Amino acid sequence: MAKKFRIGLVGRLLIGIALGIAFGSFLPAPVNRIVVTASTLFASFLKFVIPLLILAFVTMGIANLTQGAGKLLALTAGMAYGSSLVWGALAFAVAASLFPAFMSASVVGAVGHPEEGMLAPYFTIPLSPVMDVTGAVVLAFILGLCLSTMRKEAGGLYGPMEEFSSIIQRVLKTAVIPLLPLYICGTFVNMTVSGQTFVILNILWKVFLTVVVLHMVCLLIMFLAAGAVSKKNPFTLLKNQIPGYLSAIGTQSSAATIPVNLKCAEADGVSREIRDFVIPLCANIHMAGSMITITCCVTAVLLMHGMPVSLSVIIPFIMTLGVAMVASPGAPGGSIMTALPFLPIVGIASDGATASLLIALYLTQDSFGTACNVSGDNAISVVVETFYQKFIKKDEPAGAVR
Repeated sequence: MAKKFRIGLVGRLLIGIALGIAFGSFLPAPVNRIVVTASTLFASFLKFVIPLLILAFVTMGIANLTQGAGKLLALTAGMAYGSSLVWGALAFAVAASLFPAFMSASVVGAVGHPEEGMLAPYFTIPLSPVMDVTGAVVLAFILGLCLSTMRKEAGGLYGPMEEFSSIIQRVLKTAVIPLLPLYICGTFVNMTVSGQTFVILNILWKVFLTVVVLHMVCLLIMFLAAGAVSKKNPFTLLKNQIPGYLSAIGTQSSAATIPVNLKCAEADGVSREIRDFVIPLCANIHMAGSMITITCCVTAVLLMHGMPVSLSVIIPFIMTLGVAMVASPGAPGGSIMTALPFLPIVGIASDGATASLLIALYLTQDSFGTACNVSGDNAISVVVETFYQKFIKKDEPAGAVR
């Protein structure tokens, strides 16, 4: 029986962009307003789901962090979070230095304010979130920390929270992600009507190229560092990682790539006890590639609209995002969905046309970001293995439980 052909998320996104441009160029305004109305309704639904997504993902991400326990957890989590922060800051430095070269004052003026000159929907449905984003983050931290430290006492709550997280994951996979092309289509209909589309597309491919190059540089430096610490050939480590990198590009999911990544870690000489601990954990908390992509895309959007771009603006966003993206990679696009509520930190509305443009910028590069994430996981596993053998294992008494 022939295998059923399926168009991937990036393909569907590109189709949505193409249809949006075609509709905006050739269809009359009344017809285009139907597409804009559908896109606007989805935006309201997305705004409703986001706090629930934050509550589910961050709670369970924190709750599961102590399953490995002890020094290994502290070392691995510290390296993962530090890597995300460092690469986010370096990505901002590169983007802030490079992007203004192809975002002149005339380009910024051509883009203008994204909502000006756009079509209005025929109607909207008021749909208020059950809680605001700040409340969701605080509650997620409270629940996650309690569940992680009181697993036996809170065992009755852990199960329901895990099921709630699965429900939100299902909503993300079956409703939010499949409907994103419609959302993007509506945005590009409006941008085409207002005359902004081709200016933005001319910027998009340059941002894409910059991000992919940064991913390559990130992996090269991480594996050079891992090779220096472990006294192994970094280029052999990179060669061993190729199956994991390609699998991540195909699946767009760090979690789905775990089985292949475990084989890559084994080829690197990482012991089973370390790779079985580090690889699944880092698949949920190490987001260097996604951080590079989101930071570059956010910087590009800020520059496009003439908004302030500085370290004082971007660093709080990066630090918050490094925590909030915990356990977000279960589905394609999970990282950018998690990032949306925190866009106001840098001055971007989380539910407007600018946010939709940011999603489009991000999702065209999501596969490469995921591949960078999971490949970096193995660089971390090599370092953790080295530190474990030198400083932790020899200090443990026989029969000790980590």
